[in-house]
Amino acid sequence: MNRPRFITFEGPEACGKSTQIERLQRRLQARSEKVLLTREPGGTPLGESIRHLLKHAPEGASATPEAQLLLFAASRAQIVRKVIRPFLEQGGWVLCDRFCDSTVVFQGVAGGLGEALVSQVNGVAMGDCLPGLTLLLDIPVEESLRRLKLRSRPEGELDHFDDQSIDYFKRVRAGYLSLAERERLRIHRLEGMLPVDEVEKNIWERVSYAFSIQ
Repeated sequence: MNRPRFITFEGPEACGKSTQIERLQRRLQARSEKVLLTREPGGTPLGESIRHLLKHAPEGASATPEAQLLLFAASRAQIVRKVIRPFLEQGGWVLCDRFCDSTVVFQGVAGGLGEALVSQVNGVAMGDCLPGLTLLLDIPVEESLRRLKLRSRPEGELDHFDDQSIDYFKRVRAGYLSLAERERLRIHRLEGMLPVDEVEKNIWERVSYAFSIQ
């Protein structure tokens, strides 16, 4: 299977994505590979503005799931065409903190819009730019909430997606696990409760196998 060198990291809030995506970047760069690390929403000036609106701006707190879906799609359409595709065409690796699966899970499953609608909008936003591998860092809901409470933020800065009920986060995790079960060829679940170094080792083994790295 010839996979695009496009790897996305997914999982519940505070699952350790940021740590592991940076470690994978360093491993690939140590092999003299060109690596782009980016995030969703974000990754472009337009996308970063949308990110702030969705996650932090007071106006974003009341956004409906439908509005969230379309804003995420706008950010995704921009980053795919302006950043991801051009970098892949130059032979580089793209590592992205969240992508299409987050929208399926957060807005489609937990937000109640349904996976079919979200997948249709995702198709318009990303076209055929599907990740070659998606790494799902899975942790229990209780651990996710515990880590969120410990997460430090600048004074006055809130994340609207953190301020949800425990039932919402349970739907998020269930949505990810269901998606991983259905898309086993692309999505690989990793035990996020293991020590950080062990998670890194497991990720590198999966990446090496998926992309035939010797």
